[in-house]
Amino acid sequence: MNWLARATAGEGSMASLMDYYKARNILGRYGIRSARSGYVSSADAAVSFWNRKGKIVLKVLSGKALHKSRMGLVELDLGSEEEIGAAYKRLSKKASRLKPYKIIAQRMIPDGIEIIVGGNVDPQFGKMVLVGLGGIYVEAFKDFALALCPIDRQEALKMISELRSKNVIAPDKKSADVLAGLLVKVSKMFSNGNFSELDLNPVILHDGTYDAVDLRMLR
Repeated sequence: MNWLARATAGEGSMASLMDYYKARNILGRYGIRSARSGYVSSADAAVSFWNRKGKIVLKVLSGKALHKSRMGLVELDLGSEEEIGAAYKRLSKKASRLKPYKIIAQRMIPDGIEIIVGGNVDPQFGKMVLVGLGGIYVEAFKDFALALCPIDRQEALKMISELRSKNVIAPDKKSADVLAGLLVKVSKMFSNGNFSELDLNPVILHDGTYDAVDLRMLR
């Protein structure tokens, strides 16, 4: 299975998969936005995370969850105690066969364009950064661009220009600049970091900014 397939599936062993919070903290140190999240060990904890503000998502995190969405391990648009309680119960039942696992609550991000931003170590060239259409589209369309780390803003803009989906992902200068800034930060983080693989999939581009929704780092 190649890197893109693993990114899409979310494959990774628990021994090498970095804890979600540790990974999120690394993103924060480099100024990379990610959806506010928290581990929850009960329905009450999930309701407390929600705190009657907007809507949340519940997800199961497990090295045995090859694709959370396809396996029914993601519950979206939860905006009441009843919805959250029922969703937590459903996920806990499904996750019982995936031990060890954790359930994470996350603020719902507005609808937008899903992209993947990633990093991998090429045996010949070294650390590479990737950008392309994300979510379910990364494998279907294989529309992505690669560059050797670290990159600067001009190199990031060049990567974006190479995408067939460039007019969807970055339809104007402002959105292209936002995405280029993200790529530069990810490139720097991956260059400096002590990990071998990185997948932010999806990152949701919305309202002139972005949020990483799912993230995965391998040591």
